[in-house]
Amino acid sequence: MDQFNVTGMSCAACSTRVEKAVSQVPGVKSCSVSLLTNTMGVEGTADPQTIIAAVQAAGYGASVKGAESTSSMDEEALADHETPVLKRRLIASLGFLLVLMYFSMGYAMWGWPAPAFFDHNPVALGLLQLVLSAIVMVINQKFFISGFKSLLHKSPNMDTLVALGSTASFVYSTYALFAMTGAQARGDLAGAMHYVHEFYFESAAMILALITVGKMLEARSKGKTTDALRSLMKLAPQTATLIRDGKEVTVPISQVKKGDIFSVRPGENIPVDGVVLSGESAVNESALTGESIPVDKAEGDSVSAATVNQSGFLRCEATRVGEDTTLSQIVKMVSDAAATKAPIAKIADKVSGVFVPAVIAISIVTTLVWLIAGKEIGFALARGISVLVISCPCALGLATPVAIMVGNGMGAKNGILFKTAVSLEQTGKVEIVALDKTGTITKGEPRVTDILPSGSITQDDLLQYAAALESHSEHPLARAIMACAQEKKLISAEVTNFKALPGNGLSAALDGKTLMGGSQKFISSIVPLSEDMRNQANLLSEDGKTPLFFALGGKLLGMIAVADVIKADSPSAIKALQNMGIRVVMLTGDNERTARAIGRQAGVDEVAAGVLPDGKEAVIRSLQRQGKVAMVGDGINDAPALTRADIGIAIGAGTDVAIDAADVVLINSRLSDVPAAVRLSRATLRNIHENLFWAFFYNTIGIPLAAGVFYPLFGLKLNPMFGAAAMSLSSFCVVTNALRLNLFKLHDASKDKKIKHHKHKEVKTMEKTMKIEGMMCGHCEAAVKKALEAIDGVAGAEVSHVSGTAVVTLNKAVEDSILRKAVEDKDYKVLSID
Repeated sequence: MDQFNVTGMSCAACSTRVEKAVSQVPGVKSCSVSLLTNTMGVEGTADPQTIIAAVQAAGYGASVKGAESTSSMDEEALADHETPVLKRRLIASLGFLLVLMYFSMGYAMWGWPAPAFFDHNPVALGLLQLVLSAIVMVINQKFFISGFKSLLHKSPNMDTLVALGSTASFVYSTYALFAMTGAQARGDLAGAMHYVHEFYFESAAMILALITVGKMLEARSKGKTTDALRSLMKLAPQTATLIRDGKEVTVPISQVKKGDIFSVRPGENIPVDGVVLSGESAVNESALTGESIPVDKAEGDSVSAATVNQSGFLRCEATRVGEDTTLSQIVKMVSDAAATKAPIAKIADKVSGVFVPAVIAISIVTTLVWLIAGKEIGFALARGISVLVISCPCALGLATPVAIMVGNGMGAKNGILFKTAVSLEQTGKVEIVALDKTGTITKGEPRVTDILPSGSITQDDLLQYAAALESHSEHPLARAIMACAQEKKLISAEVTNFKALPGNGLSAALDGKTLMGGSQKFISSIVPLSEDMRNQANLLSEDGKTPLFFALGGKLLGMIAVADVIKADSPSAIKALQNMGIRVVMLTGDNERTARAIGRQAGVDEVAAGVLPDGKEAVIRSLQRQGKVAMVGDGINDAPALTRADIGIAIGAGTDVAIDAADVVLINSRLSDVPAAVRLSRATLRNIHENLFWAFFYNTIGIPLAAGVFYPLFGLKLNPMFGAAAMSLSSFCVVTNALRLNLFKLHDASKDKKIKHHKHKEVKTMEKTMKIEGMMCGHCEAAVKKALEAIDGVAGAEVSHVSGTAVVTLNKAVEDSILRKAVEDKDYKVLSID
C-alpha cells in the first residue's frame, strides 16, 4: 500500500470526494482516505504522480508520505499543529466579536451605554457592525477560501455550509444597511431605526467564532487519539553505543547496521533488535508487550529496540535495524491500520457524499417556503442560515475513524496489533475460535510432569539414571529429562556404548550393567511390569502424557512421564471466550486419546485430532459453514489456515510467515490476549455505533428544528448563532466519546456478554469434476487450485496433475464457462466438466 499525505480536507465530504477521484485513476485497485490523520492509502499499479494530480484536480493537495516509520518527520506529522493556529484565530475573533455583540445586542436591544453619537445616527451603528464583522470574517478567511473553492469544484463540504451561512447573513445585513442609509437620507429616522433589527452582522461573525471553537476542541481531541502512536515513536532511541576496534563509540541510530556489535548499560534503552553475545540482565519489555514484569536475558536470547535494560551490562549483535525492528513494525501496523477503513465507515461515507448538497438544497427550500408563507425576508433567511450552520457532516465522518484510531492505540499499548480497521471491527464478531495446540494452548516444549520410582529407588536416583541415558539422545523428550535434572542440579554419570534401538528404546553401559529406557511396550519385553505400574501408565496416557520406563541390569528403576504442558493462562482464556458465547475448537496432530486428554484439561468445546499441518486449512473451511471463524496459531504450518480463516491471529513471537498471514498479531505468548482482542474489538464497535447514532440523531433533530418545522406547532425557532454552537459541539462530542476507549480495561471479564448466534443454514454443496490437460507438476496444481478457489461460489478444489483432474466443491451454482475460463486463463486446456 502506498501512503500519501492529503491537505485541504475539512470534513467527511472532502475525504469522500478525494476517495472517489483517486478510485477513478486507472490502475488503482482500492483507495482509503483518513480524515483523522489526513492520510490516504492506495493499492494498485498507478503512478504516484498521477494519483497526486487526481487529488489536486479534486481541489486538494497531496504528497507521497515519507518511508521512515519512526522518523521525526512522521512524529512531527502526527503532532497537533491545528490547535495552536485555531487558538490564535479564536482569541483574535473573540476580541472583535465581543465589541460587536456589545453594540448589536447590548446597546441596540438592551440599552447599554454607548457614545451619544450613535443615539441619532443608526447608519454609523450599522457601519461599525459591518466593519467589526468583516474583520472577524477576514480572520477566519480559511472557511471562505476552502468552502467556495470546494463549491467551484462541485464538491461542497462543511466549510461551504459555514461560508454560505456567514456570507448570507453579511450580504443581507449590508443590504439592510443601504436601505437604512436611504431612509436616513430622506429624514425618516423611525424607518431607519427599524432596519437595526434586520442586521445579522453579529450572526455572520458569531457563526465563524463558534465553529472555530468547535474546530479547536475537535482538533485538540483528535490530537489525543494519536497519543498512543506518538508515544510508541518516542520510545525509539536516537543513539547507540557501538563497539568498534575494542572501543565504545556513540553513533546516531540511523548509522547502526545489521551485524554491528553494541553495548547497553543498566538504565539504557536497547537501540535496535539484536541477540545477546555476553552478559545477563533483566529487560523491561512493557513498552512493546504491556507486560510489567522484566524478562531475564542471557547469552543467545533476543532483545528488542525500545525495551529498557534494568540491571546488568549486555553486549549484543544487531539483527534488525531501521524499519525492520519490532518497534518499527508495530508503528507501521498501527499507522497502516489508521489508513484503512472499517466496513461500517462506508455507511457514513455514502451519507457524507450527498449530505452537503442535500443540506444546501434544504436551506434554499426552507427560505423559499417561509417567504411563500408570507414571512418577512429576515425571518425566512434566518431559518435558511440556521439549516446551513447546524448541519454537521464532520460528526458523521469522524464517528468511525476516531474510535478505530483510539482502539488501535489501546491494542498496541497492550501488545495486540490489528493490521487493518476491518480486522478490528470483525474480531469481535467471531463465533468460533480454532486454536492450534502446540505453542498456543501448550508451551510447545515437553516437560517432566511425574517421577514414579520403583521399589527403594528415590526420585532423584531415577532422574539421575534417566539423565545419564538420555544425555546422548537428541529426542525432544530426552531434552525434557535433561532440563529437569539440571533444574534439580543433579550430576549424571557418564555412560558408554550408547545405542538407539528399534521400537522406541535406548541402551547404554553404566558400571558394567545395561541401562535401558523407552516406551511401555519396549521395556515390558525386557523386564516384567507390575499391574499397578501398568495402571499408572494408562492413567498418565489418558491425561495426554508420555510415560517413559527405565531399567538397570534387568531390574525396573521406575517411570518418568513427559508432556507438552498447558500454559498457565490457557484454561482461563478458553473459559473467557466461552463466556463471550464463542465456541472453542482445538486442532492437533495428536492421536484421539491424547488430544481429548489435553482438550479436557484446557476446557475446549471440541477437539479435531489427527490433523496434519496441511489439513488445518480444510478444517477451518468446514468450520466456516457453522459461523465466523478466528484461527489462532504461531507456526509456518499455520499460515494457510490463518489466511483461510475470517480472522487470523498470530500469537507470540511466532514466525514472520505466520505474522504476514495474520490479521491480528499478539506480541505476547499469552492466550488471554485472544479474549482481550475480542473484548477490545467489541468495545470499539460499540463506541462506533454510539458515535453514528449521535451523529444521525443530531442531524435528524437539528435540521428540522433549524428549518422551523416545529415553529407553527410549538413556536420553536433556532437563532443561527445557536445552530453554529450546536454544530461545533456535535463533532466535539463524537471525538470525546471515542476517547473514552482509553479507559477501557482489556482484561476485565466482568462485563463480557454472550453474542447472539445467527442461525446458519446448512450449505448445500455440489461437486464438478474437470478434466484438464497440460498440468505437469505441483506448481501447476497450485496455480489451477488458486484460480478456481478465487471464484465466488467455489468452496474448494482438489487438483491432481497425475490424474489430470480438478474436483471442484461448490456452495452455490457456478456456470461451467466461468470455471473453464479461470483455468484456461492460466494456459491449461479444459477437456470436459462433469
